[in-house]
Amino acid sequence: MKETPNIPALYFPLWWLLKGLSLLPLSVLYLLADFLFVLVYYIIGYRKKVVFQNLRNSFPEKPEKEIQGIAKAFYRQFPDLIMEILKLASMDAAEMRRRIVFSNQELLDNFVRQGKTVITMGSHSGNWEWVLPAGAVQFGFPAEGIYRPLKSKFFEEFMLYLRGRLGARLIKMKDTMRDFVRNRKTARVVAMLSDQTPPYGEIQFWTTFLNQDTPFFVGAEKLANAFGCPVLFLDVEREKRGHYRLTFEVLSDGNSKPEEGAFPITEAFAQKLESSIRRNPANYLWTHKRWKHQRPQAASSE
Repeated sequence: MKETPNIPALYFPLWWLLKGLSLLPLSVLYLLADFLFVLVYYIIGYRKKVVFQNLRNSFPEKPEKEIQGIAKAFYRQFPDLIMEILKLASMDAAEMRRRIVFSNQELLDNFVRQGKTVITMGSHSGNWEWVLPAGAVQFGFPAEGIYRPLKSKFFEEFMLYLRGRLGARLIKMKDTMRDFVRNRKTARVVAMLSDQTPPYGEIQFWTTFLNQDTPFFVGAEKLANAFGCPVLFLDVEREKRGHYRLTFEVLSDGNSKPEEGAFPITEAFAQKLESSIRRNPANYLWTHKRWKHQRPQAASSE
C-alpha cells in the first residue's frame, strides 16, 4: 500500500495530521471521542432530527423515553466509530486480530476450500470499516470489498488507504461485474455493504423493513446467481469499546436459482438485518436518510 497520497499538495498537512493522530493509543482517542460526544449531541445536535425520525418510524411501539435512550446510546458510540476508523491508519495486524473475533469463520472457510468466491452482505452496524481489514489479516485467502467512490478527492484517497493498508483489495462498484468475470475461478471473499439506498431509478426490490417500505440494492443477489456464489450475512456485534464479534449466517449456498423477478436472498438479508438491529438498536447508523424514497403504489413486497 502506497504511503504517498495521490492528492493535491494543499491537503498533505491534513493527511499527515490524521496519520499522526492515529498513532495515539485508542485509550487516548476515546477521550477525544468523549469530547466529541458532548459537542455532537449536546451542542451541535448533528442530524438529531433525522436520527429521531428514523428511530420513531422504525420502532413505533417504543415509548418516547426509550427512543431518547437509544438515540443517546447511538451518539455515544458514533464518535468512538470515528476514532476507530482513524486508528486504521496505524493499526497493525496483531492489534486487529485482538480486537475483531470471527465467531464461526469455518462457515466461510468451507466454501472457500471448495474454490468458490463467497459474497458477504454486511451493513452499517458496529464498526463496518474494520471488517474488511480484519478479514485480510485473519482469513488466509483474498479479502476484497466493493465500494462507491467518494466525491471528495482527499477523503477518497484517505479511505482507500485505510481500507487497503492491511492487505484488502478494493473494487469500484462500477467495475464489479468485470472483476467477477476476470476472477471467476478465484477462491476469495467479496464484502458488500448491502443496506444502502439505491437511486430511485435503479430500485428493483421493495420490502417492509423496520415497519417501513424500504428499497434495497439487489447487486449481491444478481452476482450470486450469475456466478454461483454462496452468500453469507455478516452480523457485527459490539462487545465493548474497540472490540467486536463477527458472525456469519448462510443466505444461499450458491446452487439455487430463484424465479424471474424474485429476490429471496435480498429479502432474507433484510430480515436478518432487522433482527440484528432490534437486538441492539444503538449499534446501527441512524444519521442517514435511509427512507427518502416512497414505494410506488403498483409495487409489492417480494
